[in-house]
Amino acid sequence: MFTENSHKNCIYLTSDKISARHMFTTRTGGASEGVWASWNFGENRGDDPECVRENYRLAGEIFGCTADDFVVTRQVHEKTVLTASHEDRHTLGTAVPYSADGLVTAEKGLPLMIYIADCVPVLLHDAKAGVIGAVHCGWKSSVADILGVAVGKMIELGASAQNIHAAIGESIGKCCFECDDDVPNAVTKYLGGEVEGLFEAKPNGKTHVDLRGANKRRLLQLGLREENIDVSSECTMCKPEKYWSHRGTNGVRGSMAAVIMLD
Repeated sequence: MFTENSHKNCIYLTSDKISARHMFTTRTGGASEGVWASWNFGENRGDDPECVRENYRLAGEIFGCTADDFVVTRQVHEKTVLTASHEDRHTLGTAVPYSADGLVTAEKGLPLMIYIADCVPVLLHDAKAGVIGAVHCGWKSSVADILGVAVGKMIELGASAQNIHAAIGESIGKCCFECDDDVPNAVTKYLGGEVEGLFEAKPNGKTHVDLRGANKRRLLQLGLREENIDVSSECTMCKPEKYWSHRGTNGVRGSMAAVIMLD
């Protein structure tokens, strides 16, 4: 179950499946204005850098760190997952020296951040082993099996699939994710044909795809337990007052974030 929380003027969600400190942010809160209003984490979307820094500072208050302590993704819709260390902390205003759509770590006090604006965010935690992950699952990175890579890297750090808990956060829903044949075909191949209930054919020849459901199904294939997986029911495109949607804004938007950290 997801619960809405607040810090000062910032609204974020947490899942009861994840015991590590974590959050899925909303638009609400922060310092940004205009199309970026107001809790925007996107550094390269045209927002005032000082507003972005304040938005990270507010997030840092939640995680007990500074604005320059987050490990962030440079998302390219591929399956690269970085095993992060404290040397990978990102100083705002500088270039991210790697491309990665996922992050894992066993280091404490290191907040991992991915960015959201329709794609599926997945936070992972093995409390017994002390290993976490944050994965950006756009459809291209999903069908490239980024979750398989992330779970594999967590296992290398000592995690066990049966002990990993997952929270799949807000994203574009089946209601709004209208696709040509390439997406359902790729999802069908990705899941080895286990796609019952994930597609809805429309009279216009398009197909609506449940990408959150597809990624949950992949986690089950990877050995996670059904009872350890939480899935948001909220669609980013349906709720423009609460979330940014890349599709809904034609790319004129800010970025939300999903963050997880070991204490």
